[in-house]
Amino acid sequence: MKKYIKLGTAIILALSSLAVTAQIKQLKLNRVEEMPDLPQPLKIIDWKLMAQNFDKTIYNFNAKGDYWPMVWMDSTNKNFNQPVMGIYTAVGDVRQGKNHNKGMFHEALANMGAVMGASLVGIDKSKQNGMNYAAMLKNYFNRDTKWNIMMNNTAPEVALLGGGYGRDWWYDVYPNVLFYAVCEQYPNEKDFDWIAKSIAEKFYKADSILKGDYNYSYFDYGQMKPMKNQICAQQDAAAGHAWVLYAAYKKFGDERYLNGAISAMTALESNKINPTYELLMPFGAYLAARMNAEQGTKFDVQKLLGWTFDGTAVCREGWGVLTGKWNGYDISGVVGSTVDHGGYGFLMNTFDAAWPLIPTVRYDPAYADAIGKWMLNAVNASRFFYPQYMPADRQTIPQFADVTKGVIAYEGFAKTSTFDTLYMDKKGPVAQGDGPKWVPGQNPDVSQFSVYGSGHVGVFGAIVEKTNIEGVLKLDVLATDFYRNKAYPTYLIYNPYNKSKIITYKVKSAKKVDLYDAIAQKFIAKNVLAKSNILIAANQSALIVETPANSKLIKNKGKLLANGIVIDYQKK
Repeated sequence: MKKYIKLGTAIILALSSLAVTAQIKQLKLNRVEEMPDLPQPLKIIDWKLMAQNFDKTIYNFNAKGDYWPMVWMDSTNKNFNQPVMGIYTAVGDVRQGKNHNKGMFHEALANMGAVMGASLVGIDKSKQNGMNYAAMLKNYFNRDTKWNIMMNNTAPEVALLGGGYGRDWWYDVYPNVLFYAVCEQYPNEKDFDWIAKSIAEKFYKADSILKGDYNYSYFDYGQMKPMKNQICAQQDAAAGHAWVLYAAYKKFGDERYLNGAISAMTALESNKINPTYELLMPFGAYLAARMNAEQGTKFDVQKLLGWTFDGTAVCREGWGVLTGKWNGYDISGVVGSTVDHGGYGFLMNTFDAAWPLIPTVRYDPAYADAIGKWMLNAVNASRFFYPQYMPADRQTIPQFADVTKGVIAYEGFAKTSTFDTLYMDKKGPVAQGDGPKWVPGQNPDVSQFSVYGSGHVGVFGAIVEKTNIEGVLKLDVLATDFYRNKAYPTYLIYNPYNKSKIITYKVKSAKKVDLYDAIAQKFIAKNVLAKSNILIAANQSALIVETPANSKLIKNKGKLLANGIVIDYQKK
């Protein structure tokens, strides 16, 4: 026995020479500091499998069961002479389906999110059972109204039935962010290029007209005029403009779009208060880090991450990232209102925050520990949106769980029921949704189950992979780094434990690689084939870049390149 103990110690000591010792000083985010290192109860579900199951279950026109199928065909041919698939926003929404409102009422947030998410986990939505779901998204390009951007509905006839068509800025901007993501995934799709160009032109001209002042409720992209109404001013629309324009610059090479992105980011950063409204701010934080690394700008990443996380938003009071333990359950990491009924986190917002925040660490590794810790908390808590993972006594309608077929989650969860007079006996976190409030007295209780939010699960599915140590995640930082330059497989691994852990790192490449850690700024393993053991220090991160073995290394303008491809953006 003593011999084995000595041998094990020798192995650990040998591995310790490969341990992650940070050279890049880590910066803290106040909100993340409030989160537990290791959330409890801890359980990491298989998010990729959830995304795959969502796709095959939802995209079934012959599905049986109460309120099924969840999809139908809309043949009104708005904007393009082709049918488009409709998808429910929430289960049983009485405004939707082929027999209501001519089948026209469906949302880009649901449809685009589901196509993007499925594509991220390797499903080809342009050739699925004889259907091209990617091409169908063109119908949200509102050329009939002359806005010539993607919008949340296909036409104004149904706009007032739901949220945010032509009057609520984030609803008009975000479908274009989603479309650009889909566009990169389907580069050969007919019409996608000129549509992407039209969107970029509209956003560039809008930014030029706004001249740094985004203090409006929305922008009329038909008249090209900023507008105010009873809805909050949404200065963070500048983050959406900037993200699309930078993507357009990378796609088309037009320097005007780069200038427009810089202009919009400058407008965003110049705000004196936290202008967070819904979910665009993390795209601003990501873009600040990326443009600083790629273009030499000096945007304040810390400030924009603070606005993303801290819950200090003014007009949309308290919007940010939730923290806390509610009746024995760590709920930290989910995104939503930090003040509504003690806190109300939302599924889609949490999924979509990971999209820009995870690749942020590629360009600014100083936030690796903070983002890694946040993501562990978010991934752990997000299972509670799903009825099969939340105890029945903490759900509003557990008796209807079967209708979800295991792939549709509640829209959110709150510290106490937000229905005020209903479900008041439930202890928080209370899994629930707002669907019944959208059409009071008509929408059924099951409309608390969110199809639109659940469709974005592919973001987690593409990013999150478990390791051999429970709670130590391997996060793919390239998965949602759209329109990036060439890169080698890169993964963020955060150790939440207060002692070092040895993980078995499985290599993506089929050829031998050298493992470079962009936080320690050194190679920690050489000539690795298939897998390698890596020791990660307590409460620290590794940012592993799988570099081809024996690559030619050069330093150039503060970057380290291997065979001409950047592996470290902060090399001094």
